[in-house]
Amino acid sequence: MFKSKLLVFFCAFVLAGFLTAYGDDPIAQGNVAFAERFDQQKMRLAISLYEAALAVVPVQSQAFVLDRLSQCYYELSTFSPGNTDEDKKLFERGKEYGLRSLRLNPEFARLEKDDFATAVDCVSDPAALLWTANNWGALFHYNPLQGMVDEGKVKALYERGIEVDETYWGASFHNALGAMLVTLPPFLGGDLKQGRAHLERAIALAPDYLENHVVYAQYWGFTYDLFGKVNGIRDRALIERELQFVLSAPIGNWPFWNREAKKEAQILLVREKELLH
Repeated sequence: MFKSKLLVFFCAFVLAGFLTAYGDDPIAQGNVAFAERFDQQKMRLAISLYEAALAVVPVQSQAFVLDRLSQCYYELSTFSPGNTDEDKKLFERGKEYGLRSLRLNPEFARLEKDDFATAVDCVSDPAALLWTANNWGALFHYNPLQGMVDEGKVKALYERGIEVDETYWGASFHNALGAMLVTLPPFLGGDLKQGRAHLERAIALAPDYLENHVVYAQYWGFTYDLFGKVNGIRDRALIERELQFVLSAPIGNWPFWNREAKKEAQILLVREKELLH
């Protein structure tokens, strides 16, 4: 509790400094913290600044801020051990901010409840599509039955994202859809061949986005049961090749996600050893 209070105090103190340094431009303030969000305190600061910005920015800037909030809440979960109740709250907040951004499109808002797929086809904002889908998909772990109901909606968001801009955020639409297709059972739309093609397309489009290599190793290198849990190894050589590439590569132009990819690579190599013994 004391540590939590210190963190809140720190964020408030730094927030005051940012407000002084960047005057009346709350988005610029948030962007500075966002650039260094691999530091958890900066991540929380970015969220605070963007949430403050929502109350004052003009309508034409709201989509950008909502998209950033959806992204930051999703990314904030990477600082936890994973699959915690707190993570669930983060994903719920991230999903809601993403949906708010999507609903700025009047056609999406009009069609969302009656025909979600058609509503999604009206959207041209790749950030809103990706981060809404990522948060929504992450919630499937907490309620698998609801996940089975919502799987088609998340898939539609990723597919539309590929149509809008397949290169967005290091080709993340491809790696996310590929992982989804590989792990879903066929009766829910899973397709190993298509899934692998998307995973490889992500690497072809953005080889320096190291998360693409991690996702390829994680979802093609390992095998999964009907509930999406790892139950074996499909391609050991691929796992080790892709993950060693990640560990030896520079951080480059993706300071948050390439750091995260290196952490994930180490965890997956440990998982590989556990499955081999």
